[in-house]
Amino acid sequence: METLFRAIDSYCERTGPDLWSEPLNAVSNLAFILAGLWGLREVRRHRAGGFAELLCWWVIAIGVGSALFHTFANVLTVWMDVIPIATFTLALTLFNLRRFVGLSRRTSLLAFVAFYAVAGALTAMVPDWMRVASKGTSGYLPAFLALTFFGFVLVLRRHPAGWYDLAAASIFIVSATFRSVDATVCEALPIGTHFLWHVLNGLMLGVLLASVAWYGRPGSRAAGTGMTAPA
Repeated sequence: METLFRAIDSYCERTGPDLWSEPLNAVSNLAFILAGLWGLREVRRHRAGGFAELLCWWVIAIGVGSALFHTFANVLTVWMDVIPIATFTLALTLFNLRRFVGLSRRTSLLAFVAFYAVAGALTAMVPDWMRVASKGTSGYLPAFLALTFFGFVLVLRRHPAGWYDLAAASIFIVSATFRSVDATVCEALPIGTHFLWHVLNGLMLGVLLASVAWYGRPGSRAAGTGMTAPA
C-alpha cells in the first residue's frame, strides 16, 4: 500500500508533495471536461449513437483522472491518468474503422490489431535519448500515428472526418512540444508548460468529438459524399 501512495514529482510546477502543489496542471484539466460535455451535447443533438456518447464520457474521464493525478501525484493516481488516455485512443481507432472507414466488425478488429502491432513496434524502436529528451512524450507516438494514418486514409476516401483527424494531429504536435520542454524551461518559467499540454489536448479532443458527433451517426456513409460540417 505504501508503494501505491508513493509521491511522484514529474513536472516543473510541483513544489512538493502537498495536495495543491500543481494548481495550473490540475485546473487546466477542465479543458477535457468541457470538451467532453460539449461533445456530449453535439452527439445527442445529431443522434450519433451510444458508441459516440461513450467516447464523450471517456474524454470527461481523462480530465478527471488527470486532475486527480496532478492533485495527489502518486503511483495510484498515475494509473487513473494513463489508463483513460490509452483506452480512449484504442476506442477512437475502432470508431474510425467502423463508422468512418466502414469496415465490418471482423475486418475492423484485424485492421486494429495490425495497425497497433506496427505502431507498437515503431514506438519500441524510438532511441532512449529521444525518450529522455521528450520526457516520455514519445510514448504517445501510437496515438499520433493513428490520427495521421487514418486522417490520410479518410481524406483519400473523401470523408470529411479525415480533415478533423489531421487537424487533431497538428494540434498534438504543438501540445507534445509543450509537454516535452516543461523541465527545460523550468528555471525561467517556474509554472512550467505542462498545463498547455492539457489545454491544447482538450482542444484536440474537442475537434475529434466534433467529427464523431457530426459524421459518426450509425449507418451513415459519408465517404465520397463531400459532406461539410453542419451549421
